[in-house]
Amino acid sequence: MLSPVSTSKMLAGTVCLFALAALAASTPAMPVYDTIIVGMGAAGCTAASVLCRAGKNVLALEAQNRVGGRVNTVPFGNGVVELGAEWIHGERPSRVYDLAIANNVSILPQDISFQAFRSDGSVADADLINELINYGLEMVDNPPPNPEPLGKFLTRKITEYIQEKHPALLNDTDFVSQFMEFMDLIIDNYESSNNWNEVTTHSKFEDLEGNLHLSWHKNGYKTFFEILLNTYNNGPGFPTLDLKFEKVVTKITYPQDPHDDVTVSCKDGTVYRARNVIVTVSLGVLKERHTTLFSPQLPTAKVESINVISIGVVGKTLLNFDPIFWDPKMAFHAFLWKEEDRKKVPYEDRWTLQIDGACVTMGSNTTLSLWTNGEATRLVETLPDEVVKRKCMELIRRFMGKNTTIPEPTDMLRTNWYSNPYTRGSYTFDNLQTPLHPHARATLAEPLVDSSGAPRVLFAGEATDNTHFSTVHGASDSGHREASRLLPKGKL
Repeated sequence: MLSPVSTSKMLAGTVCLFALAALAASTPAMPVYDTIIVGMGAAGCTAASVLCRAGKNVLALEAQNRVGGRVNTVPFGNGVVELGAEWIHGERPSRVYDLAIANNVSILPQDISFQAFRSDGSVADADLINELINYGLEMVDNPPPNPEPLGKFLTRKITEYIQEKHPALLNDTDFVSQFMEFMDLIIDNYESSNNWNEVTTHSKFEDLEGNLHLSWHKNGYKTFFEILLNTYNNGPGFPTLDLKFEKVVTKITYPQDPHDDVTVSCKDGTVYRARNVIVTVSLGVLKERHTTLFSPQLPTAKVESINVISIGVVGKTLLNFDPIFWDPKMAFHAFLWKEEDRKKVPYEDRWTLQIDGACVTMGSNTTLSLWTNGEATRLVETLPDEVVKRKCMELIRRFMGKNTTIPEPTDMLRTNWYSNPYTRGSYTFDNLQTPLHPHARATLAEPLVDSSGAPRVLFAGEATDNTHFSTVHGASDSGHREASRLLPKGKL
């Protein structure tokens, strides 16, 4: 027979069990989503748009406090500036351009005409420099039969062109040297490379048709994301999209059993479940975290692709002025260093040699943008604001201030794409290993499937696009590609 104490304990336990059952019944279970999207840049927002328009329940987890990824429009000067992607690179076929036009958003071509200054303050021959630049860029699209470093190839071809068209110019070795250094920086801006000899002549990148420098100007690139997410012009958004900010994903666990869900764990302890997940983080993040981010770990072929493909970094320092001191008809002010001046630059200021000029921004015409690449950008991100500002102003005054009084800037902004743990770089380029690994991007894009062959972890982002990597339209296309993979034909 049970003692009164034992009976009391049993009754208390029974009450506790009923209480727990009642609590569980009253607490809503964590929903299982159709798809979780990790990262809400151009790829993630496009994928979310496609899936939500098809009626899918989507959870979007963004580590930062905004959408856009490596696109970031911020108020500055007398309008807005782009800390990340600046232009729509081409019109046809471009999802970015098409959505702007379909929504009656004005897009303006940026005039890239320029003045050219030497480091002694004298004005250089802009027509000649423009001619040589155009020829060099034309040669990028006409590579040699066998792969070689792009800088080596362009140096040879431009030298041959000068020999044919401007033979006397070869006697001006200082100018030829200045121009080659300048052309190197132009290529680095396009590629996000550290120098032009890191880039292969046999890149698979393809330009779109139409103007390659189209600006959102005062509208800002943020408009593209508003259109994608159905919030443009006070749109209602998508009722089936659950968008969460400052959610740092730490683990993606994917099953082989078709009946099990993918689980996505976050730094704050939350865990989410879905039938599949689209991973859109940058290649820089994958390089840094793929060994801990996925369980099981990624297949060897995909890891090799992550290691082989290169991601570089482009930085911007933006300075606002009131009043402006430059010719408003000129969009770009090129800087060419004379060799004797270059040699006098102190070692700690060598990063200033990597700035090819000052560009007027379309969204704020009182703002100059100074760009750096590669190691110079990584260094600049570590310097104090006052040092960057002072050195940039010394540079501007050296090149542009010979006959002009240049005021102090009223404000400054600068980027941190490399030190940002959620980007770790700007965009990818085809390096010297690309010809030896021609399918690396396609392998990176391949989904991880379960035992039934169903895709469970999908990969999008500019790095996964074989021909339009490094662009917003390439990233957007990749998001559309992976979302489409999850939908029956006819549901797009």
